[in-house]
Amino acid sequence: MTALRHRILVIDDEPQIQRFLRHALEANGYDATAATTGGAGLAAMTHRPPAAVVLDLGLPDEDGQDVLLKARRVYEGPILILSARDREEEKVRALDNGADDYLEKPFGVGEFMARLRTALRHRVIREGIEPVLRAGDVEIDLVLRRVNRGGAPVKLSPREYDLLSNLVLGGGKVLTHRQLLAAVWGKAQAEADSVQYLRVFVGHLRRKLEADPARPRLIVTEPGVGYRFIAEA
Repeated sequence: MTALRHRILVIDDEPQIQRFLRHALEANGYDATAATTGGAGLAAMTHRPPAAVVLDLGLPDEDGQDVLLKARRVYEGPILILSARDREEEKVRALDNGADDYLEKPFGVGEFMARLRTALRHRVIREGIEPVLRAGDVEIDLVLRRVNRGGAPVKLSPREYDLLSNLVLGGGKVLTHRQLLAAVWGKAQAEADSVQYLRVFVGHLRRKLEADPARPRLIVTEPGVGYRFIAEA
């Protein structure tokens, strides 16, 4: 029996990007479909939802952020954003609007495929995450709310645990400062943009969980954007 292949929809009007991504996807066992406008991409998502969407924010017919918002009304699967470098505000806005992750142009095949696999894995996690997650010598029981490192219990404050669990439930995707502040401390802290407050708690978690807090492998910083939890570490 032939294995079913994930179908990935690429929404981008640049022929070279379409060719590059089609080759990368097909070489790695995926089917690629293309749309060159936001309208065509939305129609494709509605007609036949793909396993994941790759969306460029610079489209000829409408702003990519508007396409993202419309997509989230009809499509629940992973959406990866293609973004130019040094556009941090644009990336943060896209993540807040429902994107799962982003890729900075230019990017390589290895990075693209890794981000895609993470996004697809996140979709599975959303549908039914395993109750116990292991990352290196760290074990996190999301049902019993217990954390062990090297077999020994780790004492976390309620806020520290809530921050950690939100990062873990992100399934490897980057969570913005605003998303984390709202989820753990409420909308008031998110509106106040208390990023330094968040950094302090991330520092606490790293000291308790990382082998080398100065070179974190579990809770990774996305500069100017937020944090992600890397379970493969």
